[in-house]
Amino acid sequence: MKTTKLILALFAAIAFSSCSNDDSEKEQAIPAIDKIELGLGNNETAAIGQDFHFNAEVTAADKIENVQVKIVQKSSENYSKPWSHEITWVQYAGAKNATVHKHFDIPEDAAEGKYDFIITVNDQNGTKLEVKKNLTIFKLENIPVNPVASVFTVFINDAFMYRKGKFSDPDAKFKNNDIFGSQVTLEGVKGDGIMYLLLINKNTKHNPESVDQIDFSKVIVYDVFEHKNMAEAGQFSNIPWDGVQFTRDTPKLTIGAAKDNNSPVQQDLITNKLWATGNYTFLVLYKNTTYNINFSQSIELPFAL
Repeated sequence: MKTTKLILALFAAIAFSSCSNDDSEKEQAIPAIDKIELGLGNNETAAIGQDFHFNAEVTAADKIENVQVKIVQKSSENYSKPWSHEITWVQYAGAKNATVHKHFDIPEDAAEGKYDFIITVNDQNGTKLEVKKNLTIFKLENIPVNPVASVFTVFINDAFMYRKGKFSDPDAKFKNNDIFGSQVTLEGVKGDGIMYLLLINKNTKHNPESVDQIDFSKVIVYDVFEHKNMAEAGQFSNIPWDGVQFTRDTPKLTIGAAKDNNSPVQQDLITNKLWATGNYTFLVLYKNTTYNINFSQSIELPFAL
């Protein structure tokens, strides 16, 4: 009888230990986060009063409770005044996975300097994950380069289709064998940089926000142009003007063409089936490779192919 009781007690102890271990493992399960991007092009910079890009892929251990970001000052830095910022997003509650893709303005009362950008994922199981990244906040006038489009035009068969924010004919559509053209001029750039002018069929659902995010199998490259060793901040255009004449011809792209204007290797547009009736995004992406600053601007264009 004593032996039987001893064996039962031993089994009970093992079973309790197993349950305890299972509970411990459940308690230790925490959320995960991946593909964090701070700033357009993931350059970990922001400008006071300007749009800021944040992206992260979140996976809950159980289900997401909320996702929170805090911008807090570092104890090792000096600032013009105390300042911090906090945002909590609750719309992901109950999801197992979420892509947190947000744009928000850096408040006007922010102080310049180097900050900790703290991302917190709270799980409904009571656990949380906290990740700390670096962020530098500039006054707009102190950003090393600040690209702004001073010219953003689209030509159809060498005539203006879009200029100064307006379409010359709201009913005009690109058709097969029409000639597409564009001039884009950026102000406030220096050092080295590259600019892509892209047509993207909306059906591809491809929406790159920086040069590094371009999937070339899903875009039609109208033009690619770069600048090198600009010592002072100035103007950069895919159709440069030297004060007397244009020093580069306007690139042309025939709608329905088999190849695009990508360099050094043209894309096969027929194989990738990138021509179709419907709306296209005309997207300009610029990356300043010296200062890791990015710029983007786009409009929608109708096609009837």
